[in-house]
Amino acid sequence: MELWATAQKELVESNDLSRDYGSLSFDVLQKIGVTPMIQVTEKGKIIDYRNIEWNSQEDPDSLELYAILAKLKKENDPIPIVYKDIINQNLYYGDSLLLVKLQYYPLALLLIILLFGGLLYFFFQTNKAAEQNRLWAGMAKETAHQIGTPLSSLMGWIDLLKEQNIAPASIEEMQKDIERLEVITERFSKVGSLPELELKDLVQITKDTIRYLQQRTGKQIQWDVELPKKEILLPLNASLLSWTMENLVKNGLDSMKGIGRLQLQLLEFDNEVHFLVKDEGSGIAPENLKKIFQPGFTTKTRGWGLGLSLAHRIIREYHNGSIKVKESKLGKGTTFEIILPK
Repeated sequence: MELWATAQKELVESNDLSRDYGSLSFDVLQKIGVTPMIQVTEKGKIIDYRNIEWNSQEDPDSLELYAILAKLKKENDPIPIVYKDIINQNLYYGDSLLLVKLQYYPLALLLIILLFGGLLYFFFQTNKAAEQNRLWAGMAKETAHQIGTPLSSLMGWIDLLKEQNIAPASIEEMQKDIERLEVITERFSKVGSLPELELKDLVQITKDTIRYLQQRTGKQIQWDVELPKKEILLPLNASLLSWTMENLVKNGLDSMKGIGRLQLQLLEFDNEVHFLVKDEGSGIAPENLKKIFQPGFTTKTRGWGLGLSLAHRIIREYHNGSIKVKESKLGKGTTFEIILPK
C-alpha cells in the first residue's frame, strides 16, 4: 500500500513536471494485487477504489461504497498521498483474503493439536480402563476358582458327617455357610463375564438380602426398612444385585461402627426404581466423593477398595442403571442411591 501511494505521488509529480513517470510506478499501479483499497480526498470524498467486493454485478452505489470505507477505516490507519498544494489525499485499505486466512491459521493449527492431544488422552484412558477391567475380571475368576477347590472338599466332609449323624445342629449351620460360600463363588465367577439377566422380583431379592444381613449384625443396629407391598419385576442378575446391596449396607454398618440407625428404601416410579441406603456414620469427605468408585480407593485401614468399584460396574455395565452418593455430611452420615430402569 505504501508503494502504491508512492507511485501515485510520483505520477502526479511526473505530470506536473511534464515528463513520463518511471516503469516501477506504472507496474505498481497496474499490479495492485487483491488488497481492497479506497482513495479519498482531504474532505473524505471517494475518488477511486480497487478490489472491492459486493453482492451485485454492477458497480456499488455510493452508500454501499461509503459503508465499505467506514469498515476499512477501522482496519488500518490511512496512508497520506501529499504533493505540494496539488494533491492531498488519503489511501484506506483493508486486509486481503490471504492475510485474513493467515491470521487464523495458527488458531486452526492449535485446535488441531488440541484435538489430536484429546484423542490421545481419550485413547490412553480407554485403554487404561479396559486393562483395569481385564485385571479385575481375571482376579474375580481366579478367586472363584481358588474358593471352589476347598469348597468341594468341605461339601464332601459335610456329607460324611451327615452319614455318621454327628452333631446334626452344627452340621446344619455348617451347611448354610457352605451354601453361602457357593453364592460368593458364583458372584465372583459372574463378575468375570457378562451375566445373564432374568425377570426377577426386586422386592423379594431386597427382603432376602436384608434378612441375611440382619441375622449377622448386632442388636445395636436399628433397621428402618421401607419396601413396596407388591412385586417389582425387572431384568436382573439376582446374585450380583444382592451382592451390591450387601456392599452398600456393610459400608454403612462399618461407618457407624455397629451402632446407629440404618434406613433402607425401595421406591417405585413410572420408568425406574430407586434403592436407597442411609446411615448415620462418619460421612465422606468432599474431596473423596469423586474417588470412591475408583478401583483400589479406600479410607479404611483394611480392605482392597474393590467393593464400591465392583458395585459400580454391576449396576452401570450389567444393569444399565446408575449408582451414586446422593448426600453425605461429615459426622452425620451418607446416603447411597441405586437407580434401575424398568
